[in-house]
Amino acid sequence: MIDQQPETGVFAGVDTHTDTHHAAVVDPLGRPVADQEFPTTTQGYRALLMWLITFGDVQAVEELRDDHDDGTVARVAAIDIAKASGMVCLRVPHDTIEGRRVQKVWTVASTTNTILELGDRLVCQGVERVVMEATGSYWCPFFYLLEARGLYCWLVNARDVKNVPGRPKTDKLDAVWLAKLAERGMVRASFVPPKPVRQLRDFTRTRTVFVQERTRHKHRVDKALQDAQIKLSGVVSDLFGRSGPAMLDAMVAGAQRHPSHPPHRASQFR
Repeated sequence: MIDQQPETGVFAGVDTHTDTHHAAVVDPLGRPVADQEFPTTTQGYRALLMWLITFGDVQAVEELRDDHDDGTVARVAAIDIAKASGMVCLRVPHDTIEGRRVQKVWTVASTTNTILELGDRLVCQGVERVVMEATGSYWCPFFYLLEARGLYCWLVNARDVKNVPGRPKTDKLDAVWLAKLAERGMVRASFVPPKPVRQLRDFTRTRTVFVQERTRHKHRVDKALQDAQIKLSGVVSDLFGRSGPAMLDAMVAGAQRHPSHPPHRASQFR
């Protein structure tokens, strides 16, 4: 039997950034050995290499660039929606100072023209994502109109964007808090079906409501007949079939039985 030699050496990973590089070393089993940060200078690169050599035979080095998709958004807008208005918070990078954010907060009415004007303003600002909290059905005008304007809208669950306990809660603070969560990629979007699916869903739901209302009114008519000791549903299979409405119309008109017709056995049900 040939004994298998255990794998030796270490593996290193380097997370690269603009000013610093963060290096980490793990063993063949993935267990962390050490990590250290180095400046992005010539001396820093040399120090990084010398640091890696101290761990012996480095099997592989993987570089993780800072341009990977980490969920952050540079230009974001958040809307805290009420019944008749919405509080908008816009956060974008500063024009001249790197790393600084510019924040603007204002109120807009929940009317069509005002929301369309808001969409034009956000498009001019180059907003990449508009985040709004699900509040009843008040979010629908903002979401649909801004989406039609070409903006990328997210609807988030109120449970996922709760403010920190102990902090004051106002519409302005809620909008700012939602914007900060959105720009850091700390919220997730709820599912909103596309427009054709929404239209089909509205049609099917409306039909379901109409059918339920029709059934409810049929039951009310039968109950009124039962209260009047008219057992019409006991002699016809469908009170609103072909013969049932004709009998109802005849009773409303006060029609009497023709003398040549024998009494119907339905009289036993009265």
